[in-house]
Amino acid sequence: MSKLYIVPTPIGNLEDMTFRAIRVLKEVDLILAEDTRTSGKLLKHFEISTHMHSHHMHNEHKTVENLISRLKGGETIALISDAGTPAISDPGFLLTRACVENNIEVDCLPGATAFVPALVNSGLPNDRFVFEGFLPEKKGRQTRYLALAEETRTMIFYVSPHKLVKTLAEFVQYFGVDRQVSVSRELSKLHEETIRGTAEEVLNHFEIKAPKGEIVAVVEGKTKENRTKKIDSE
Repeated sequence: MSKLYIVPTPIGNLEDMTFRAIRVLKEVDLILAEDTRTSGKLLKHFEISTHMHSHHMHNEHKTVENLISRLKGGETIALISDAGTPAISDPGFLLTRACVENNIEVDCLPGATAFVPALVNSGLPNDRFVFEGFLPEKKGRQTRYLALAEETRTMIFYVSPHKLVKTLAEFVQYFGVDRQVSVSRELSKLHEETIRGTAEEVLNHFEIKAPKGEIVAVVEGKTKENRTKKIDSE
């Protein structure tokens, strides 16, 4: 019976791979991988010999139609990304949507994703939150910040290490110097760490200590207490 499996992979620590994920990857007809070289190491570690095809942001628009045809033909396919859960700031949405539109079953396995542990260990309210992923590079970036300045829920961002200092400076500018921020990097890996404090304190920390690795920034939402000391954005 045809089915698309969305299979999370470890974000660093291979022990986070689930038994079910290993079984599914061994049983499906095809694995779609964001980078076959990166995923090849993972599959080799778990002795998975299933054939792989490349499926990434640069070719997913072109491959969806063929993949839907294969699924309609009765194949089972698993989609993985380099790390974490596919479609969360990674390829996966287009294929999933196409499957739903064609009445093809989609089964997303639970598993690793970076923003959940970053949110939980931030110490910030996590009963209500908004996941922003990567902010726009240039066009629309300021507009997004101006909208988020009024956001009362905890906010979660993915940030590239070479843009962290710039992003933290923008947090100070648009959210205020006293807004609470938590930055987690290298989650589940050997050098995992989380730095917490005000936006200004965390900015000062990373201005001195250059950030490395995968980074998740968690920002306190707007409250009555943190409406003061906001820096003029102009």
